[in-house]
Amino acid sequence: MSDAPSADSAEPGQSLLSQISNEMVRAQKQFFGKGPTEAKSYILDDLLIIVMRDGMTTAEKTMLEFGQQDQVRQFRQLFENEMTERLTDMIERLTGRKVLTYQSQVMFDPDIVVEMFVFDSAADAAAREATAAGQTGDPDIGEATDEQALDAPSGSGQ
Repeated sequence: MSDAPSADSAEPGQSLLSQISNEMVRAQKQFFGKGPTEAKSYILDDLLIIVMRDGMTTAEKTMLEFGQQDQVRQFRQLFENEMTERLTDMIERLTGRKVLTYQSQVMFDPDIVVEMFVFDSAADAAAREATAAGQTGDPDIGEATDEQALDAPSGSGQ
């Protein structure tokens, strides 16, 4: 995975949040074969939360139609457990901070995956302020911006 270029006008915290979102989208696309259509990162104290929308594969959507939610959740959890080291290494590289633990949660209606990382210390002011600005001023702060990595929304999946 490569480092995403950051906008020259972005503040350091804003750039970091978007870079995290872009890298997580790339990882999902690389390892699942399909990435989400939207992703946004939030840093709150010692937590990093990444929310990704519309990332289910066609096979997962089909299994859900068959009523197999438990099997889809079980596979996702097993896969994420195996991916823990790769994902925590990526987040540590991007943030320069130590990840203590990681958890992933999948929700089906709506199609959302939430990735949660716990750091060994609280975030710096720039990252916390960027999250706040993304909630109160500019909703684009922290969103994935790499159009090549993001999958296009579709009704049928991919």
